[in-house]
Amino acid sequence: MKNKFDLTGKTAIVTGGGSGIGRAIATTLAEQGATSLILDLSLEGAQSVAKEIEANGGKAEAHPCDVSDHENVKGAFSKALGNRSLDILVNNAGIAHVGNIFNTTPEDLDRIYQVNIKGVFNTLQAGVEAMKAKGGAIVNISSIAAHVGLSDRLAYSTSKGAVHAMTLSVAKDCLGHGIRCNSISPGRVHTPFVDGFLAKAYPGNEKEMFETLSKTQPIGRMGKPEEIGDLVLYLCADESSFITGSDFSIDGGFLTLNT
Repeated sequence: MKNKFDLTGKTAIVTGGGSGIGRAIATTLAEQGATSLILDLSLEGAQSVAKEIEANGGKAEAHPCDVSDHENVKGAFSKALGNRSLDILVNNAGIAHVGNIFNTTPEDLDRIYQVNIKGVFNTLQAGVEAMKAKGGAIVNISSIAAHVGLSDRLAYSTSKGAVHAMTLSVAKDCLGHGIRCNSISPGRVHTPFVDGFLAKAYPGNEKEMFETLSKTQPIGRMGKPEEIGDLVLYLCADESSFITGSDFSIDGGFLTLNT
């Protein structure tokens, strides 16, 4: 009897898989039998995750990739895949920005655009090309910022709104190729990035601010990277074969219960 969410024999590319949420996604997919191809700007980070997966009996490879560079992405996908077909693509790579309409500069917006919008476009195009012969599953990591007004997140929210729109467009255009494309919208997730942000912005008050940020989720805590990985797993597995063009919030009730 086949196990639920079995990805044995499937090949997955996870961008930004060298740390945080991407690390959890790459690890979760590998635990279910997929070969996780970890693409990251930091080859060292990708290699660390790949070694950890292999040490636990999984299959993984690390490859450097700058998602903002179209030709670099094409080359990275080609090298990573070799003669293999692509079954799963998770567009996780992205950067953050804090700023509003008053203090966000054109340079800030350009920096976010290059990674969070153009980067997703680049990897979607390469991924669809690799999948179109036999189909596959794509999951884009969006954000609650794509769906609700957040203070001081102008550029970031703009970029995640674009990710949401690209998800719908690719899902529609690729129906005939057997490619499913969905997105997920996390709320606050406890990653090393959060700890670094708190240490920099609130030195000496990290614990208090962590509690404050945690309580903005009605459920009373931040999400765990592994919980994001589990939702991605479902959307990549055959068990979700009737789902495409959808966005799933995973936010402790932030979008629906903060009234």
